[in-house]
Amino acid sequence: MNLFVTKLDFQTKESTLRAAFEKYGEVTDVKIVTDKMSGRSKGYGFVEMSNDDDGMNAINGLNETELDGRTIIVKKAEPRESRPPRTGGGGGGGFRGGNGGGGGNRNRRF
Repeated sequence: MNLFVTKLDFQTKESTLRAAFEKYGEVTDVKIVTDKMSGRSKGYGFVEMSNDDDGMNAINGLNETELDGRTIIVKKAEPRESRPPRTGGGGGGGFRGGNGGGGGNRNRRF
């Protein structure tokens, strides 16, 4: 079972996360997601447990508990394709002298 873990302290190491989850069963993989540019943790990650029963025990035992001084959230990870699409926009420096910013699902012609 793949678990999503969020609200991690930015200093939490994968070894610390693994140790917390190993109390509930065999951990097959741990990945803390990092920013590509800075290499800094984004504060969330994934833990793969060898079976669903261990995964559910880990969710029940670790969700909303403290790890490295932060209260973490643990839930079953959703496959990418089943998540709703993300909408909304970000700002920006403007394109072709435009006024920048904005975003969302606008269809603009230049």
